[in-house]
Amino acid sequence: MRNTDAALVKAFRQSSPYVNLHRGSTFVVMLGGEAIDQDNFPNIISDIALLTSLGIRLVIVFGARPQIDKGLAEAKLDNVFHKHTRVTDEHSFRIIKDVCGGLQMDIMARLSMGLINTPMQNARINVVTGNFVTAQPLGIDDGVDYQHSGRVRRIHTDTINHQLVNGATVLISPIGFSVTGESFNLSSEELARRLAIELKATKLIGFCSQPGVLDEDDNAIPELLPEQAEEHLQRLMAEGDTLSGTARYLRAAIASCRAGVPRSHLVSYKEDGALIQELFTRDGLGTQLVSQSAEQARQARIDDIGGILDLIRPLEEEGVLVRRSREQLEMEVDQFTIIEKDGAIIGCAALYPFPEEAMAEMACVAIHPDYRRGSRGDMLLYKVEEQAKKRGMSRLFILTTRSIHWFRERGFEPVDVSALPMGKQALYNYQRRSKIMMKDLI
Repeated sequence: MRNTDAALVKAFRQSSPYVNLHRGSTFVVMLGGEAIDQDNFPNIISDIALLTSLGIRLVIVFGARPQIDKGLAEAKLDNVFHKHTRVTDEHSFRIIKDVCGGLQMDIMARLSMGLINTPMQNARINVVTGNFVTAQPLGIDDGVDYQHSGRVRRIHTDTINHQLVNGATVLISPIGFSVTGESFNLSSEELARRLAIELKATKLIGFCSQPGVLDEDDNAIPELLPEQAEEHLQRLMAEGDTLSGTARYLRAAIASCRAGVPRSHLVSYKEDGALIQELFTRDGLGTQLVSQSAEQARQARIDDIGGILDLIRPLEEEGVLVRRSREQLEMEVDQFTIIEKDGAIIGCAALYPFPEEAMAEMACVAIHPDYRRGSRGDMLLYKVEEQAKKRGMSRLFILTTRSIHWFRERGFEPVDVSALPMGKQALYNYQRRSKIMMKDLI
């Protein structure tokens, strides 16, 4: 098999758990006007089409901020904002409705493509739009009348869900309609947030100029809790990012996550394939906000045996770990702590107590090669130490051939074989010559 073929097969196999996980889920996608203006937009549309083919129910909310700014400039009308919200007078609103109507038609046309030899071939996406959102006016604030700028009053979730169940992709414009027969200009971020919350969507996805929320080295932070994301939002606001960039999408993502949307994702609209890599690979390519971390340390169960074996087998073949049979693992699975990420086991460690001597062994420590740069080893050590203390153990020891310095940095000291519990001394393999390291737990 050629290397390119092998890579393709591997990618398909690694993505299959996510395909199964996402099928039948509802995603709300925020497509800002900045994304629509990009050369990469046709690729984003192709990726959205791929999501529908995989059985994902999509609600697409589009924005039009740069297109509106351009339209108003061409009409020689001023852009007026109050507290970062557009003031929409009668003249401006005519332009805004024309712009949003044109973009809606353009997006529908893109989603209707089916050209041979393109990713859209045989896609056959049924796109539905309608008066799914009831709006109301923002009113007057500090003496400023927002006029035709509005807010969401009600989301017609039953109607939207009916369309999604019947296989349609729902496209929603930032123009809402009131019970009095008026229409209002809405914030696409507020609209997407409300839709994600009230539809009980699995995900809210936003496209921004950056590949997510960046750290000090300008690398995307893979995962944030809402409280951590709030700190980054305040920093962005202090830097003046109020109307464009990442801040608008991050604000919507934080609010959605706090209101029960399990995960919100921020990806770049400039990078080809960012959406697919974020959703169908273990590490993603952007930033996801989660109510609880995607990585969880927990006690192993019998159905984790296969994942533990996959993790430790390469280390056993290298001679780093002592070989364990499946039968032995099944008998000892209660002794194992694992780190799980999106259903995959990426770390494990076992605790074997010797109650007579109030000592315990930490053994079979393994971290997947792709995740050794983080603090997962420390997480496992902390969990094992806590378990040992709860069982009344006063000392913890390990036998290692490769990680001597790592354990020394965490308070372990080298000891002789005679310091081991009697039962362990009898099993010590002198040919293997493992270093014995011990730590007081009290």
